[in-house]
Amino acid sequence: MQPLHWFVLALALLVVLMVIRGLRIVQQAEVVIVERLGKFHTTLTSGINIIWPFIDKPRKIIWRHIVSGTADEPAHYTLRELDRIDLRESVYDFPRQNVITADNVQIEINALLYFQITDPIKAIYEIYNLPDAIEKLTQTSLRNIIGELSLDQTLTSRDTINQKLRILLDEATDKWGVRINRVELQDIVPPPDIRIAMEKQMRAERDRRAIILEAEGQKRAVILQAEGKREAQIAEAEGGKQSEILRADGEAIAIQRVANAESEAIRSIAKAVGEGGADPTQYLIAVKYIEALKEMTTGTNNKVVFMPFEATGILSAIGGIRELLKENTTKSRA
Repeated sequence: MQPLHWFVLALALLVVLMVIRGLRIVQQAEVVIVERLGKFHTTLTSGINIIWPFIDKPRKIIWRHIVSGTADEPAHYTLRELDRIDLRESVYDFPRQNVITADNVQIEINALLYFQITDPIKAIYEIYNLPDAIEKLTQTSLRNIIGELSLDQTLTSRDTINQKLRILLDEATDKWGVRINRVELQDIVPPPDIRIAMEKQMRAERDRRAIILEAEGQKRAVILQAEGKREAQIAEAEGGKQSEILRADGEAIAIQRVANAESEAIRSIAKAVGEGGADPTQYLIAVKYIEALKEMTTGTNNKVVFMPFEATGILSAIGGIRELLKENTTKSRA
């Protein structure tokens, strides 16, 4: 075999090796920053890419990974150098830190941070150790925000704190090519003596609410009983009113009927007495007098009745009228 053939074969093998060495397969949602002779050259996106070996080199980035805990060792973070940048949303769970509120209460607090790299070039060249920088910035920003709030405001304003912290971090990390999507406070732990005082306060508040609810219930029950009694009295009064109205109507009708009957009787008597030539008025007075005399004599204690002298005249008048009535009756029969 001639030397030229060996040279061609060696050159072909070298080309194949260079192609294989320069072949880069990038996964979806990942990018690779390529430097040529130490200077930024290009960004490799998802798919198959080819770079020049020896002169093109991927730039590495420091990234944080969580290591699952075991029985002997708890979960912790570790830093690694990677030649690929993940563009998906990442989550950082920061350890607890001590912060002081505006009313000088020291509390422990930790947060979850959701962020995403939007500009890989800035994330590489604008900041060294991006995860550590984000953690330190989050801790200092959180310390500043909590320092402006009292303990009560800190415990009741989680959403406000999350929103302020997200806006502050998003503005600060924009030059690093990072977008802060969400910040969530996990735990806010006050000192033990404050926790005991808060528990007592909560217990007292619950007792106060229970007493208020019981008093409100009793008040409502008394009101309902009073309303029920009032309604019953109103109904009873309405019933009595209707009963009295009906009784009065009945008595009025009875009196009217009696009056009509007496009127008819008086007209009949007056007609009969008038035909005999007697005075009807004297006759009616005599009849009423006799009825009154009858009532006077029907009592158990009325043994003796004294009649006035004038009564003799009335009785004689009655006798005369009686005779006239007999005559009229006889004439009518004839």
